[in-house]
Amino acid sequence: MPDKPIYVLDANVIVSAVLLPRSLTRKAFDKAMREGEIVVSEAVVNELDEVLRRPKLNKYIHEEERIQFLMMLLRESRIVRVNRIIEDCRDPKDNKYLELALEAGATCIVSGDKDLLVLHPYHGIQIRNPKQFLDGE
Repeated sequence: MPDKPIYVLDANVIVSAVLLPRSLTRKAFDKAMREGEIVVSEAVVNELDEVLRRPKLNKYIHEEERIQFLMMLLRESRIVRVNRIIEDCRDPKDNKYLELALEAGATCIVSGDKDLLVLHPYHGIQIRNPKQFLDGE
């Protein structure tokens, strides 16, 4: 039996999936969880935690929900230690997703970020927005 595909989801996709349970991003998140393995790094988890704690999100998600979601994500995904530095993305903050994808041997990065999408394919790794990912493009 072949190994499951390995997916990197950027923080905006994950946050959108949490906040909008009926959204396209939530469907992409659920597909990645169901059909493959989601990988995260310390840098990605830190960004997620920071974004989910933003005061403007308090009206959409409570502290307890944030904690429960992050705990579920950490339990259900594989944490990868990243030992490389990549500087290929025009937005330096997004290099962490490329580093994680290369380190983990990812199949696909799911992102709505144009700075990442423009790099498709990246060293043989697909970079797809949530709709493309769902459509199998």
